[in-house]
Amino acid sequence: MNTCIIGIGSNINADTNITKMLDILQNKVAIIKVSPMIQTKPIGIEDQPDYTNGAVKVETTLDQSELNIMLKTIEDELGRDRTGPKFGPRTMDLDIVVWNDEIVDSDYYTRDFLEKSVKAVW
Repeated sequence: MNTCIIGIGSNINADTNITKMLDILQNKVAIIKVSPMIQTKPIGIEDQPDYTNGAVKVETTLDQSELNIMLKTIEDELGRDRTGPKFGPRTMDLDIVVWNDEIVDSDYYTRDFLEKSVKAVW
Protein backbone atom coordinates (compact mmCIF):
# COMPACT_ATOMS: atom_id res chain seq x y z
CA MET A 1 0.00 0.00 0.00
CA ASN A 2 1.29 3.47 -0.90
CA THR A 3 0.60 6.63 1.10
CA CYS A 4 0.42 9.90 -0.78
CA ILE A 5 -0.36 13.54 -0.11
CA ILE A 6 -1.97 15.36 -3.02
CA GLY A 7 -1.98 19.13 -3.34
CA ILE A 8 -5.33 20.64 -4.31
CA GLY A 9 -5.95 23.94 -6.08
CA SER A 10 -8.94 25.58 -7.76
CA ASN A 11 -10.10 29.10 -8.58
CA ILE A 12 -13.12 28.35 -10.75
CA ASN A 13 -16.15 27.33 -8.66
CA ALA A 14 -13.64 26.05 -6.10
CA ASP A 15 -16.06 24.92 -3.40
CA THR A 16 -18.14 22.91 -5.88
CA ASN A 17 -15.17 21.48 -7.76
CA ILE A 18 -13.24 20.48 -4.63
CA THR A 19 -16.32 18.72 -3.25
CA LYS A 20 -16.84 16.89 -6.55
CA MET A 21 -13.15 15.97 -6.73
CA LEU A 22 -13.22 14.47 -3.23
CA ASP A 23 -16.34 12.46 -4.14
CA ILE A 24 -14.63 11.08 -7.25
CA LEU A 25 -11.35 10.45 -5.42
CA GLN A 26 -12.94 8.53 -2.54
CA ASN A 27 -14.28 6.00 -5.06
CA LYS A 28 -10.75 5.32 -6.34
CA VAL A 29 -8.46 5.53 -3.27
CA ALA A 30 -8.79 5.55 0.53
CA ILE A 31 -8.95 9.12 1.79
CA ILE A 32 -7.20 9.33 5.17
CA LYS A 33 -7.38 13.06 5.91
CA VAL A 34 -8.26 16.35 4.21
CA SER A 35 -6.58 19.60 5.25
CA PRO A 36 -8.43 22.83 5.89
CA MET A 37 -8.67 24.88 2.70
CA ILE A 38 -6.65 28.11 2.42
CA GLN A 39 -7.42 31.12 0.21
CA THR A 40 -4.32 32.29 -1.70
CA LYS A 41 -3.43 34.92 -4.26
CA PRO A 42 -2.62 33.67 -7.76
CA ILE A 43 1.01 33.07 -8.71
CA GLY A 44 2.29 34.22 -12.09
CA ILE A 45 -0.86 35.69 -13.62
CA GLU A 46 -2.31 37.93 -10.92
CA ASP A 47 -5.43 39.13 -12.78
CA GLN A 48 -7.64 36.17 -11.87
CA PRO A 49 -9.68 35.04 -8.86
CA ASP A 50 -7.93 33.87 -5.68
CA TYR A 51 -7.27 30.17 -5.32
CA THR A 52 -8.59 27.71 -2.79
CA ASN A 53 -5.75 25.36 -1.86
CA GLY A 54 -5.38 22.38 0.41
CA ALA A 55 -4.14 18.80 0.55
CA VAL A 56 -5.53 15.32 0.91
CA LYS A 57 -3.73 12.27 2.27
CA VAL A 58 -4.63 8.99 0.59
CA GLU A 59 -3.67 5.34 0.53
CA THR A 60 -3.62 3.45 -2.75
CA THR A 61 -2.37 0.29 -4.40
CA LEU A 62 -1.57 2.33 -7.52
CA ASP A 63 2.04 3.24 -8.21
CA GLN A 64 3.03 6.89 -8.47
CA SER A 65 2.71 7.05 -12.26
CA GLU A 66 -0.71 5.37 -12.25
CA LEU A 67 -1.96 7.71 -9.53
CA ASN A 68 -0.72 10.75 -11.44
CA ILE A 69 -2.60 9.61 -14.56
CA MET A 70 -5.74 9.12 -12.47
CA LEU A 71 -5.39 12.63 -10.98
CA LYS A 72 -5.06 14.18 -14.45
CA THR A 73 -8.18 12.25 -15.52
CA ILE A 74 -10.09 13.69 -12.53
CA GLU A 75 -8.90 17.19 -13.49
CA ASP A 76 -10.22 16.57 -17.01
CA GLU A 77 -13.57 15.28 -15.67
CA LEU A 78 -13.92 18.54 -13.77
CA GLY A 79 -13.33 20.61 -16.89
CA ARG A 80 -9.63 21.44 -16.64
CA ASP A 81 -8.65 23.51 -19.69
CA ARG A 82 -5.05 22.65 -20.59
CA THR A 83 -4.92 25.08 -23.53
CA GLY A 84 -4.59 28.21 -21.36
CA PRO A 85 -1.47 29.68 -19.80
CA LYS A 86 0.44 27.61 -17.24
CA PHE A 87 -0.54 29.79 -14.28
CA GLY A 88 -4.03 30.63 -15.54
CA PRO A 89 -7.39 29.92 -13.90
CA ARG A 90 -8.38 26.30 -13.42
CA THR A 91 -11.27 24.21 -12.22
CA MET A 92 -8.90 21.76 -10.56
CA ASP A 93 -5.19 21.21 -10.09
CA LEU A 94 -4.03 18.00 -8.40
CA ASP A 95 -0.36 17.26 -7.80
CA ILE A 96 1.42 14.51 -5.92
CA VAL A 97 3.48 16.32 -3.27
CA VAL A 98 4.51 13.50 -0.92
CA TRP A 99 4.94 9.85 -1.89
CA ASN A 100 5.53 7.30 0.89
CA ASP A 101 6.85 10.00 3.25
CA GLU A 102 9.19 11.51 0.63
CA ILE A 103 8.59 15.01 -0.74
CA VAL A 104 8.46 14.64 -4.54
CA ASP A 105 7.23 18.11 -5.58
CA SER A 106 9.72 20.97 -5.31
CA ASP A 107 6.83 23.47 -4.98
CA TYR A 108 6.57 22.24 -1.38
CA TYR A 109 9.63 24.32 -0.57
CA THR A 110 8.53 27.51 -2.34
CA ARG A 111 4.83 27.82 -1.59
CA ASP A 112 3.94 28.45 2.04
CA PHE A 113 0.30 27.42 1.58
CA LEU A 114 1.38 24.05 0.23
CA GLU A 115 3.70 23.39 3.15
CA LYS A 116 0.93 24.34 5.63
CA SER A 117 -1.64 22.13 3.91
CA VAL A 118 0.69 19.15 3.67
CA LYS A 119 1.74 19.45 7.31
CA ALA A 120 -1.96 19.49 8.31
CA VAL A 121 -2.44 15.97 6.90
CA TRP A 122 1.05 14.44 7.24
